[in-house]
Amino acid sequence: MTKILYFYPDNPLNLNQGNNARANKLLHYFKSRNIVVDFVGEHKTKYAERENFKQEDIIELEKSKLINKGYLLRERKRSGLIYLFKHSIPKSLSKNSKYFDALGVRQQADFERILKTNTYDYVIISYVLYTKLIANKKLLKGAKLIVDTHDFFTAQFNSKKHYNLGKAFETELKLLAKYDAIWSISNDESFIFTQFLPFKNILTVAHGEKNNFAVANEVKKDIDLFYIASKNPHNVKAAKWFFNKVYPLLPEDYKITVVGRICDEIPDLKNVTKIRFAENIDSYYKSCKMTICPMLTGTGLKIKVVESLSYAKPVVCNERGVDGLLCKMNNGCLVTNDPIEFADYIKKLLGDNDFYENQVAFAKDFFEKTLDEKVVFSNLDTFFKLKKQ
Repeated sequence: MTKILYFYPDNPLNLNQGNNARANKLLHYFKSRNIVVDFVGEHKTKYAERENFKQEDIIELEKSKLINKGYLLRERKRSGLIYLFKHSIPKSLSKNSKYFDALGVRQQADFERILKTNTYDYVIISYVLYTKLIANKKLLKGAKLIVDTHDFFTAQFNSKKHYNLGKAFETELKLLAKYDAIWSISNDESFIFTQFLPFKNILTVAHGEKNNFAVANEVKKDIDLFYIASKNPHNVKAAKWFFNKVYPLLPEDYKITVVGRICDEIPDLKNVTKIRFAENIDSYYKSCKMTICPMLTGTGLKIKVVESLSYAKPVVCNERGVDGLLCKMNNGCLVTNDPIEFADYIKKLLGDNDFYENQVAFAKDFFEKTLDEKVVFSNLDTFFKLKKQ
């Protein structure tokens, strides 16, 4: 029986964030294929910008049968002598770009203790930023190494202070080269990696979703416009752009619902319902007529776009909203960076039924061919050399 050690720092049961939804979907894939998964996360209680992740959450994951056994690396320290001499100073002296090391003090030691007492067929590390976890190759005991990249971080870090493009790209490639296989969520990023790491096993593993077309038709559509987002810098910039430049152009009677921590950045408006945390977002996708993804920056496949298409809901987005999609046109997404045209697309979807139904048809066709979890799971079956199901 195949056994995997899967590192993902956040809580995959918290589905208010797209990256968590991806991790959750991978856990469901492993469970469906009877692959044994030991899971490693990062203990978090102190950082306001992150959701907490505690031992109780690990117990809940174990009870769900999504994992066999769970571990938490100790919480990051950002002060003290140990932090100074074992983390801060070595990081500043490294020839690599300093942004590519997300590990805290003693977290590598915690991970290595797990490797010492267990044997795995595969070790999957989420984010190239945590590559130091597998620095001691002897502890791997022959396990194949996979990095699930999630993002192209050279592009993500371009707004950082003292950013150096060449150094950042060189560092990212050097870290990726340490793995036996590279999983990219986006075709766009896979293309970049294959140009510079042609000798590596590089696989596009899109985020797949269950086909929800049927259940979406069963519910009354009482939300005109649905927007879900966490509060990362890209989403904050996007939300401000939409509510400052597009929202004033829309009729005041449109019913808009926003879910996620992005609500903290949105003013109180009479036709906007804000829900900072929702236990289940399924009901909002079912009840909406369309969604928006006003992304101006950022890289990688947008999980909210995949989720929307899985319910056959048209999406109005900026150019960054279709990053990672196999096809950029006739896919259920209406794309523009112009606020007037963005508003016009929304008004046309809600006012022209024929136009709306055409976009729904595009969404269904594109989703079934590329983003249905059956398609994504089949690609993973090939990777793991499993019999097709």
